[in-house]
Amino acid sequence: MIKKIILFWLAIVVVGQLDAQEKSLFTGEITVRKLCFPSKVPSIAMVEAKLDSVHLPFYPITTANWANFPYVPETQFRIAYNDDELFLQFVVREDYVRATYSDDETSNPYEDSCVEFFWMPNEDGIYYNLEFNAIGTLLFQGGNSRRERYRFSNEITSQVRRTSSLGIEPFETRDDIDFWRLTVVIPLSLFSLSPVAPLEGRTVMANFYKCGDKLPTPHYVSWNPVGTERPNFHTPQYFGILHFE
Repeated sequence: MIKKIILFWLAIVVVGQLDAQEKSLFTGEITVRKLCFPSKVPSIAMVEAKLDSVHLPFYPITTANWANFPYVPETQFRIAYNDDELFLQFVVREDYVRATYSDDETSNPYEDSCVEFFWMPNEDGIYYNLEFNAIGTLLFQGGNSRRERYRFSNEITSQVRRTSSLGIEPFETRDDIDFWRLTVVIPLSLFSLSPVAPLEGRTVMANFYKCGDKLPTPHYVSWNPVGTERPNFHTPQYFGILHFE
């Protein structure tokens, strides 16, 4: 009887340790600044200038979560917002750059050189994934799980303003590009599967990724660590934290 009791308590301790290890993955926290512009719909050039003028910090995407994919390109992002839009900027240095897709509605940007933003703006379980290749081609989806995704059409994605330092023309794999930069402006109204409350003063869950399924060196890198056995970014349980000022 005593032996059974001891084994029972040991099991509780082990489970508690596993829970603590899993919780330790939730390490990323960012305070997201609110920006003001003279125009209600600022141009991409205005957004880029503002990000630089306020010295908005960059955050690295450096976590290689799976041993079979150790390569970590040098990737940074920064994020800001106003009452109507989200502002994202990525800067990437990698050995190879690929951008073969150019149509939002039919493309798989994650097969190219790709940066991604996943977030859950409400507490209803619906999260969105926005995946951009190096020339800004976008896959935009929302839903409650990886299998239950709604893909937004070109009518919606065309409202996401973006500009890349590499232009908009697709190209095959290259090894002569020093770096690339992508700036994105996303109207909050596009997150339409459920109403998004004003962001100011709120805390929401999100993650940022860098990947490239069909590059010579495939990779799957995240900002906040992901604790799955295989590459999988559709894991809101491993999102980090965004605090909107």
